[in-house]
Amino acid sequence: MNSVPRKTLVILAAGLGWNLIEKHRPAMRIAFRPVAPGPLSLTCPAQATLRTGLPPSRHGIVASGWFHRDLARPWFWEQSAALVRGRRIWDDARAAGQTVGMAFFQQSLGESVDLVISPKPIHRHHGGILMDCYTRPEPLYAELCASLGRRFDLFHYWGPLARASVGRWIAEAVQLLLSRPDAPDHLFVYLPSLDYDQQRFGPDSPQTARALAETLAQIDPLVAAAERQDRDWLLTGDYAIEAVTAPDGAVFPNRVLRQAGLFHTRETARMLYPDFFTSRAFAIVDHQIAHVHVPDPADLPRVRDLLAAEPGVDQILDRPAQIERDLHNPDRAGDLLLTAAPGRWFAYPWWTDPRQAPDYAAHMDIHNKPGFDPCELFFGFPPPHTSRKTEKIRGTHGRSGPGHDVAAAGLFPEARSFAELASALHRRLTP
Repeated sequence: MNSVPRKTLVILAAGLGWNLIEKHRPAMRIAFRPVAPGPLSLTCPAQATLRTGLPPSRHGIVASGWFHRDLARPWFWEQSAALVRGRRIWDDARAAGQTVGMAFFQQSLGESVDLVISPKPIHRHHGGILMDCYTRPEPLYAELCASLGRRFDLFHYWGPLARASVGRWIAEAVQLLLSRPDAPDHLFVYLPSLDYDQQRFGPDSPQTARALAETLAQIDPLVAAAERQDRDWLLTGDYAIEAVTAPDGAVFPNRVLRQAGLFHTRETARMLYPDFFTSRAFAIVDHQIAHVHVPDPADLPRVRDLLAAEPGVDQILDRPAQIERDLHNPDRAGDLLLTAAPGRWFAYPWWTDPRQAPDYAAHMDIHNKPGFDPCELFFGFPPPHTSRKTEKIRGTHGRSGPGHDVAAAGLFPEARSFAELASALHRRLTP
């Protein structure tokens, strides 16, 4: 414990895997080291573990979205901090009078911190989006935009136009925050964009090499600013992206369940929408992880056998196996948890005839789809539709274990896992 914790800067970089450092060997003055990821190598579970030091079974973030049983609908990319359960690693520091800030973390709205910056677009009734950001204190976003001479561009944050340069606005904004006299004592920053080209082209591609160089160019001045202010700093990835090795690496558990008569749909304007109220089994997917819900336990053996026979499914964990691995949350986890085979990933579609695809399939709709859809990173035809061609995806993540280490630098060189980083950070922040 510390009498007065030193000020800190924590940088979490999406998709900063040890495989990238080994492959591209960037010339930087900081020394990277491998760190084992959390049991779910996904955005929101990793962020929740870093904030709480807890496993998914306790903080409740079992993927970047899950099935809300009471509402019978999927919830993806929701922003409320109340979704993350458990004490925060900074609670004792704040109780002792220190301040904490969060920039661009998911599920940060309403968080127990002193400063928040997060994308918060406003969808207009007649179409279009207002590219807004939520900040606390409220005037902060306008102040940052005025100082930087431009607004945050949400269109480059996600979707077909997403690019690594979107992190430049975040990095420059954080430098401004660090220079202010009221800068938080402890600032957590998320740089989101390194994984875009890894998903599009694969982690070994020239495009990824350029994205890595761009991201590291954003990180370097942040580290330099921290050192000038005598701040401790920690840089870590949240997951490593592996190459999709099959010509089409997608696995479609909902198609398997629908063909078996377990996943039910309803037809509207010749489009097939899921009927979660009557379905006997369905999958909520997130990259290489799928939560399969089976309301009637009597159906479990059949569902398990069907999915076990599907090529591309690696592991199937029932509730006892999930509990053993600290993955099961009774409110949110599926009755079965699937892990994709190496080089494969789970796609949410249940239809086979493209004419039966629901309206949201060809649009950026991160909230209604029952799973993460990386096809949104590509344009379809005609624009502004997004692609539905799963064969375009060349990188994925979610699996843990050997070969999936993230890259870390700065504080806690002794830590060998993501959970150890979170625990060490907790100790460092605790007076």
